[in-house]
Amino acid sequence: MSTLEVADLTKVYDRGSPAHTALREVSFEVGEGELLSIVGPSGCGKTTLLKCVAGLVEPTAGRVSLLGEEVTGVPEGLAVVFQDYSRSLFPWMRVGRNVEFPLRTLGLTRDERRERVESSLAAVGLAGKTRQYPWQLSGGMQQRVAIARALAYRPRMLLMDEPFASVDAQTRSELEDLTRAVHREFGMTILFVTHDIDEAVYLADRVIVLRGSPGAVLSEIGVDLSDERDQINTRSLPEFVRLRSSVAQQIRDAAALGSGTPS
Repeated sequence: MSTLEVADLTKVYDRGSPAHTALREVSFEVGEGELLSIVGPSGCGKTTLLKCVAGLVEPTAGRVSLLGEEVTGVPEGLAVVFQDYSRSLFPWMRVGRNVEFPLRTLGLTRDERRERVESSLAAVGLAGKTRQYPWQLSGGMQQRVAIARALAYRPRMLLMDEPFASVDAQTRSELEDLTRAVHREFGMTILFVTHDIDEAVYLADRVIVLRGSPGAVLSEIGVDLSDERDQINTRSLPEFVRLRSSVAQQIRDAAALGSGTPS
């Protein structure tokens, strides 16, 4: 069963002259419980695609369906983790309140909300941090809070838009492993957008490469790696190296097909 279906999705920004076609007839599906990475050259429409899936931007043509229902606004059962964690958290709220915030619309009791907050923070390695403020935490820990908030909502679909681009390399590796861990633990479907080829292959069950502007699906590459992955051994496997090279070549080809204007 597919959790997400994108069919012939086209998005044209017609303000200004000339009009800009960000996406053209993009089609793919994401299976239930799958972790799908999307990569492509700068300006290929990755962020626009994610906004269309999240119901934040209305497509010009085509259709996005989540759990069998057409997306016409921000759908229930979906959460998003953005790149800029510093702007997605409320600095005047303690960590626990930040994680609890989206739960207030679900009709949960106070005890149920507290249990979700505590279990979600524990899942991202932040047990005992409920009373701290985001500004008291490192960048990597703030992004963990953002992930915990998404997990507390118990989404069927999690969208992640280059969520680790603003942290250092060591923290990025830790957050990649965290993503793999929570994906297994919670069994949610994840759509992960990144510029990092190694990250795309390391995380995903499948990688979609978008061609240059206007964005369109150039290829889909299955990732035949063990579910048990680690930063050193997995990345040194011949199959990982082969997959990384294949994706890199596809992105080079994709860049040659478009102009690379910003998405």
